[in-house]
Amino acid sequence: MPLNMSPAEREEFLAGLHVGVLSVASGDGAGRGPLAVPVWYTYQPGGTVNVSTGRGTRKARAIAAAGRFTLCAQDERPPYKYVTVEGPAVMKDATDAERLELARRYLGAEGGDAFIAANPGSADDVLIRMTPERWVSVDYGKS
Repeated sequence: MPLNMSPAEREEFLAGLHVGVLSVASGDGAGRGPLAVPVWYTYQPGGTVNVSTGRGTRKARAIAAAGRFTLCAQDERPPYKYVTVEGPAVMKDATDAERLELARRYLGAEGGDAFIAANPGSADDVLIRMTPERWVSVDYGKS
């Protein structure tokens, strides 16, 4: 029996609350390997994968150089499942509303509001939007 998820299953899983692992070619010429970092993200089925960060961060610079990134979301509880998605990315200035949506997604309304109050935005904050092109998924619950 195939373990891969259907398109609807993988999109529903990716839209769920997971800390994603963002991977991107380093692109800094310093002989470093790829960069892989845990991130908060948002996703709605059929939409883009959205990550907020500072424009000067290593991940933002690497994504700007590569023009794309990969994100993996997993459930490490049995039966294990994961979705990996990769595609082209664009950056735009992040709005306060986008930053608040992301913080509330992971910390709840009260915690998200407190996080944003303690970490005010700056003109250097960017929202990186990735359009999913390639998907890999596994749901070991199907075995």
